[in-house]
Amino acid sequence: MKATRTPALLAVTLGAGLLLSSCTTTPAATPTPVTSPSPSSSSAEASASATPGNAIPAGTPQAVATGLEAPWSVVFRNGTPLVSERDSGRILELSPDGSARTIGDIPGVAAVGEGGLLGLAVDSQGRLYVYSTGTDGNRLQRFDVTGEPGALALGQAETILDGIGSASYHDGGRIAFGPDGMLFVAIGDAGRRDSSQDLDSLNGKILRMTPDGGVPADNPFPDSLVYSYGHRNPQGLAWAEDGTMFATEFGQNTWDELNIITAGANYGWPTVEGIATTGDFTDPVQQWEPTEASPSGMVHIDGTLFIANLRGQVLRAVPVADPSTSSTYYDGEFGRIRDVMEAPDGRLWLVTNNTDGRGTPGPDDDRILSVELTRQ
Repeated sequence: MKATRTPALLAVTLGAGLLLSSCTTTPAATPTPVTSPSPSSSSAEASASATPGNAIPAGTPQAVATGLEAPWSVVFRNGTPLVSERDSGRILELSPDGSARTIGDIPGVAAVGEGGLLGLAVDSQGRLYVYSTGTDGNRLQRFDVTGEPGALALGQAETILDGIGSASYHDGGRIAFGPDGMLFVAIGDAGRRDSSQDLDSLNGKILRMTPDGGVPADNPFPDSLVYSYGHRNPQGLAWAEDGTMFATEFGQNTWDELNIITAGANYGWPTVEGIATTGDFTDPVQQWEPTEASPSGMVHIDGTLFIANLRGQVLRAVPVADPSTSSTYYDGEFGRIRDVMEAPDGRLWLVTNNTDGRGTPGPDDDRILSVELTRQ
């Protein structure tokens, strides 16, 4: 293990911990998907009235940490933030003063293009789950974390799933535990367009598995990790309070999507992008032109879905009560935004991605920013 130091602009107080919370076989039959309501293609401006009961940003985001190298995901383990850096392959521990130290390097990370060290998740036992690109494809690994805050370290890698098709683009990479305790994994098509409709392939899918990588008995396809399919490059996962699952997805040239995810549903790629003209596919609840969005990480807080946008360079807020509408915040102020999450103190954190090769870095990039939320 090697230690690194990252300068900070502002100290933050970290409150109580927040725990986030084999190839497949061909299924015998395809379930009939439920079609979501047709979305609006336009979003409201930030000045629009917020839906009562929703959380909205209040004030100017302040820097939690600066000088990061293409950060991709942040999780909180017993209140301590852990950060993945896509290209360096490092897992960083942030201290309350904003400084960062490396708790471990993920072995064998092949950082090319959009691939590298991507999503993180923490289970109820404090173990760290890591999605990354290796030389033989994308893989999901689990690590014990030892030590106390300020001196954390990663244990040995335990591979949960590997051999997932990878490329320099469309690797997906977001992982999260759902309210049912199962681990969900968003996987892109890795440029293999037809794989999204092939239920024998893991690419272009959202997977659902037990924490040990097993197939849950109530998955929609027999002996398969596949939960939904027909995806191009999903990168955000979140659940509303009633258990409704949402996912963000990068389109190609026409429409990016916000989808309600239903077990066994087909979301259409590569046959359709955005709203379909046939009833065979599940439509997004909202869609945006890629220049306005490129939606990545997402979090649900008190009735609002907050979505990080890369090309659009905005924070987008979608009310769960009316997911066909949205408001935008901080248009172009912080550049590309890769991920968002709720901190233990209830504030919203934003992760910029201006050093990922597609942005224009400022002197302090990349940064993690924090902003207070108000409830309407």
